[in-house]
This record gives sequence, structure tokens and C-alpha cells, in this order.
Amino acid sequence: MGELRAAGYRPRSVKSEIGENLLATLRAGRDPWPGIVGFSRTVLPQLERALLAGHDVVLLGERGQGKTRLLRTLVGLLDEWTPVIEGAELAEHPLDPITPASRRRAAELGDDLPVTWLHRDVRYTEKLATPDTSVGDLIGDVDPVKVAEGRSLGDPETIHYGLVPRAHRGIVAVNELPDLAERIQVALLNVMEERDIQIRGYTLRLPLDVLLVATANPEDYTNRGRIITPLKDRFGAEVRTHYPLDVTAEVEVVKQKAHLVAEVGEELLSVLARFVRHLRSSTVVDQHSGVSARFAVAAAETVAAAALRRSALTGEHPAVARPVDLETVPGVLRGKLEFEPGEEGRETEHLTHLLRRSVAEAAAELFAGLDLRPLADAVADGHLVPTGERVTAAQLLEALPELPVLHEVAQRVGVSSDGPTPRLAAAVELALESLYLSRRLAKDVDGVNTVYGP
Repeated sequence: MGELRAAGYRPRSVKSEIGENLLATLRAGRDPWPGIVGFSRTVLPQLERALLAGHDVVLLGERGQGKTRLLRTLVGLLDEWTPVIEGAELAEHPLDPITPASRRRAAELGDDLPVTWLHRDVRYTEKLATPDTSVGDLIGDVDPVKVAEGRSLGDPETIHYGLVPRAHRGIVAVNELPDLAERIQVALLNVMEERDIQIRGYTLRLPLDVLLVATANPEDYTNRGRIITPLKDRFGAEVRTHYPLDVTAEVEVVKQKAHLVAEVGEELLSVLARFVRHLRSSTVVDQHSGVSARFAVAAAETVAAAALRRSALTGEHPAVARPVDLETVPGVLRGKLEFEPGEEGRETEHLTHLLRRSVAEAAAELFAGLDLRPLADAVADGHLVPTGERVTAAQLLEALPELPVLHEVAQRVGVSSDGPTPRLAAAVELALESLYLSRRLAKDVDGVNTVYGP
């Protein structure tokens, strides 16, 4: 501790630390929120103002809006390393001990008090607020083992500290705060305002230094539970989150989160992004439940898996998703949605309609200004084009004559005319599907095979 003091090191609160590091990051032109997409003009400015003001924050939004991911990026605003008292139960600053045991050690050892360094990743604590969470879990309780060792029952050193005190000089994130029983929420009141804790009958005052952040869904205030009024009052800021505001942001979220076992082109990701956006505005889907961004991620992974399975059946390589693989999405993922009453039995029908609408919109934007009539005429002249899970890309392309428009179609999706056959086939099939959806071609589905015809 003596060397630390001689080096000019001075303790500062965790909120000051985060605020100063945030300002330094902004002034340097760096992004304080790496990996966060779609919030740059809405959520992030509000959150930054709250942090600079030193407020505890609750993020309020529907499921799957990236609330937890956003909270976890707060770790990057902490100092990479911070000094703590070696061997202390809590992460106490050597120049500012708060527990009776550490204060006694500091008085006995003076400048020889040993110091170790804590990485910022360890200073972030996350708790899912389940109904069975107890005050002992969050704040602490009497440790019977310490009492059995001979200590007096009134001795503060018999306390086993809970999650919040152990996050001293760090960040405490409580997910789904309204799910926490109201009597447990009361235990947080002192932590947030007086910055101390109360455990049973102990007269214990710990000047805790924590940033408390939480997440909640709007419907939780009335359905599963609520944040009690005194606790809401103690949060300095309530920041509303939202789903991505445009298709580009939705696609970026899918790219960031999805684990794709096969190649899924940008054009198909755009279809899925539009599909999710249509679901969020659909009158047959329960919008109080919301349509999570995880739906788009799961849809992309399902399409990739369908492409991988198709490649295994046909021996084609590499595995590249085609529009035919989109048909696997409604049947697999309809269980992730809540539908309005009265729509039972029609879920797949609604999903298929919205998916086709999304394909039509994505294709119309992608092929805008491109005359696809030569392709439609070639099919009308008897060049029937097969597709399906057992149809290879080569078989699909061989069904068509050499047409200049096919090279233009490939270029629109970023594939050269001499590119891999599976990628070319994916582009051509999207053009065929757009012609079908605009009623310029027919599509005959017979079991596992599909044929585009006049």
C-alpha cells in the first residue's frame, strides 16, 4: 500500500471511473460500444448521458432487443486493472478499506498491506432475477460455520456477503428485475440510495461502491411482476430499447449472432430481416409478446442447416443456401411466436404468406431496373427449371440456355459469372422466385421437387 500511495494512486468511485473513461473514449473518436448495432442515435446517447450523470440505469424493452448484451459492454469502460487488498473478502481499495477485517489489517500492517490487481472482467456481476432469489443471495446472511468457530453471533465478521457486496467497486446487473419478489426488491433500496447494506439485526454500515443496472420488459410491470415504486424512484435513468429500425441493422444483428453451418447470402439474410419486420407489424402475432431478434438469428441458422443437409444429399460443395431453403423456416420456428386468439391452425399459413412477401420485396429491390423478361421467356419456351433438396445447383443452371440476363442477375448479388456454381444457382433461383411471386411464372410443387414453368 505504501508503494501505491507513493506512486500517486488515488481511489475513485466506480461511477467516476466509468464516466471519465467514457469521456476519454468519446474524445478519442473510439466506439465505446463495440458490437452494438442499431442504437447509435437512440439508445446509446441516452445511456451515455445517464452514465456521465452517475445514475443507476434500468433498460426497458421487449425480449430480444439486446439489453443484456448492451449491459455487458459496460465492462469495457472500467479500468483494465485496479488494485485491491490481497486476501480481502470484498474487492476493497487498499487506500479505502470498508470491512472491519480489512480496516484492522490496514491499521496493523500500514504501508506493508499487500496489494493485488483485479481485471475488469471480474468486476462485472450478473444475476438473473428468479422468483426463488433470497435476500441472502443478494445482500448476505449469517454464516453458521463462522459462528460455530467461536465468534459471537453479533460479530459483523460472521456475515457471509451476498452478490451485491461482493461486486464492490464494480457493476451489478440484474436481469428481468420485475421477476424479483417485491420483498426482495426492498433489500436493494439502501444499496441504491444510502449505499450500505442491512443484514438481519446487525448494525453494519458498508459504504458500497457499485453501479446497479437492470433490465425489464414493459409487460412485466403488470403481468409477471413489477418494479416497486421506491426502487423505480431510485434508478436515475430509465432507457427504452427497441428492435432494429431498418433492414440493414437487422441483417447486421443476424451476422453478428448467428452460427451458420453453410453460406447464406446477403440477399437471403435481407429476406429474413424483412420477414421478422413484417411479423412485428402483423395483426395476427401477439405484439405484447414481441418478435425477438433471436427469431431472425434462428431463422438464418435453420436456412443454413437446410442448405448443409441438401449438400449432403446431393454431394454438392460448398453448401450454399438457395431460396428453396427458406421454406423450412415457418414449420420449424412457428413455436417461437405467440399468435392472437382465433388464429389456431393457421399459423403456418400466415408465416408462409409473410415470408413470400418478404422474398418479393427483397428481390424487387435487388433486381430493380433489371429486365427479367428474357428469363421468363426462356422458361415459357419450354426450359423448365427444377429445384428442391435433391436438385443440385448444376442441374438447376443446366435447365436454362445461356442468357446475358443471368450474368446480370449474378452481378446484382455480388457473384461473378465464373463464380462457384452453388452461388450462381442461388442468385438465379431468387430471380425465378421473384418472377413466380409477380405471377409471371408458375411453380409446380410435387413432393420434394419444385419446377418453375410457364
